[in-house]
Amino acid sequence: MIRVTEQKPIAEVDDQTLLLADIGRKAIKQLEKAATDLLIEHIPAEKASAIAKQLTSGDWTHDYPILPSEAKEIGLLVKTDMPPEIMELMTLYPQPSRAQANVQYLPTRRERPAPAPTPMRSP
Repeated sequence: MIRVTEQKPIAEVDDQTLLLADIGRKAIKQLEKAATDLLIEHIPAEKASAIAKQLTSGDWTHDYPILPSEAKEIGLLVKTDMPPEIMELMTLYPQPSRAQANVQYLPTRRERPAPAPTPMRSP
């Protein structure tokens, strides 16, 4: 949505899109600052700012998993060793498996079963 305001003449962009693009720009700026503030505790400010800018640039979708090798390439300090105590702790909090789809397609109409008859009471 932000890019449409840069790619189309402003007169061809509706007001709602302009408002949402403005909100999007502000959100990205806030996120970039938050990421910089977190990184600056561990790496030099200039490098923290550059990494934060790359992470918030829109190159990836929000659900894209950045693998350790990719994180290292952009300059993040990454460790993949997990202490055995942490691994043991994680076994106490099993995550639900997502083997079943959330939405199922049924080629035919599914009928609800008829309710069971209620027993008659004697007077």
